[in-house]
Amino acid sequence: MSKSNILILIYIIGIIIGAIFLDIWGSETSILKAFIGIAWTVLFAITLFFIEKKDNE
Repeated sequence: MSKSNILILIYIIGIIIGAIFLDIWGSETSILKAFIGIAWTVLFAITLFFIEKKDNE
């Protein structure tokens, strides 16, 4: 399994955990929960960018 596939799997597991335990997509979502979801996605995008950049070199 490549590093990018492992990263994508970790991201999906994190989103599922956020949906189940933090209720990110619930009707009573706060600003903090929204920022947690955004931060998780930004961290994923940055990490994926650097992994792909390293693999292409």
